[in-house]
Amino acid sequence: MDMRRSTPCSRCRQRFMAKSVTKGADVECPSCKPNYLPIPADEQYSSSQQQHYGLRSRMRCFYSQVRGKVHQSTVTPSLNPDPSAFNSMKRSSKRAVLCGITYNNWKQYRLKGTINDVRNMRDLLINNFGYPGHFIRVLTEEEADPRFIPTRKNIEDSLSWLVSDSRQGDSLVFFYSGHGLRQPDFNNDEDDGFDETICPVDFQEAGMIVDNDLNTLIVRPLTPGVTLHAIVDACHSGTILDLPKVYMSEEKNWVNNSPPSGAEKRTSGGLAISISACLDHQAAADSSAFTAGKMNGALTYILAEILKKLPGPTYGDLFDLINETLNNVNQSSCLANTRFLRRLFNSNFSQTPLLSSSAEFDVYKKHLFL
Repeated sequence: MDMRRSTPCSRCRQRFMAKSVTKGADVECPSCKPNYLPIPADEQYSSSQQQHYGLRSRMRCFYSQVRGKVHQSTVTPSLNPDPSAFNSMKRSSKRAVLCGITYNNWKQYRLKGTINDVRNMRDLLINNFGYPGHFIRVLTEEEADPRFIPTRKNIEDSLSWLVSDSRQGDSLVFFYSGHGLRQPDFNNDEDDGFDETICPVDFQEAGMIVDNDLNTLIVRPLTPGVTLHAIVDACHSGTILDLPKVYMSEEKNWVNNSPPSGAEKRTSGGLAISISACLDHQAAADSSAFTAGKMNGALTYILAEILKKLPGPTYGDLFDLINETLNNVNQSSCLANTRFLRRLFNSNFSQTPLLSSSAEFDVYKKHLFL
């Protein structure tokens, strides 16, 4: 072991000289050489004892460094820019709100794939569709800033930010990965008698966000030339925006979804398109069937992979590929590795993704560009 001796710095000399150090043989200063502690040079300490003190100090330093690295590794980097940037920077024609909720305090129904979904979607928007990272607002429980925790208030505030000051040519994206539920409809807005909802992290205290609320927040404000895509990977998410037109993939035709009450659900001239993980009465899955040991929402993963490999598909081709992939996974051995939060579907991908819109269009002619 290196037992080098040198003169301590003037800052530490007085402290060192209080030790029993042989005259003229001062030891290395711990403030200058943090791997060492003062090693007494008095005759009462043998060479083996001196080595013991040096080893002990080195071990202390080693464990201190390890503890520091462990502490650093547990800090998850934020996916958001400096919060002030949202207000200080110039506007962008491409903006997005990405919300992934794990429900860490709700252990019985905790989700494992939602954070992966958000990261996957964020990478897709930045790398494949040219969205500036500073105009993608991310809400997850991993964020340190309380303004980016996916509470009901923060989600609603972020959605208001998304559509505010929107202009012709703007492309907006709302992505949600989390729990979705249903509740009785008391406004006669739903043919099936149920409102669809998403569940903020604090929904037990603040309540769920129902489809009527989402329609009011991000559909009704859309002005001519503004396009919104909502991608919702949740149970019961089929008509989550209450859009008046629904495309049935199997029948290959649009059906009317206008509310029986006659309530206004259309945009203010813009276009709203929703891609939902399943029909209103179905459950959605998260799975490790696609990446070994890593959970992802089935819809999110398949959608992102298709758009990375086949940029700008028509909506019809996109939904054909999504359904084909789900069918292939159902028939493969990967199904054994699939975890479903919902146990009513006998471990199958019994989910039918749904396309809805504020206006009809030819799904095999119109191309998807987020």
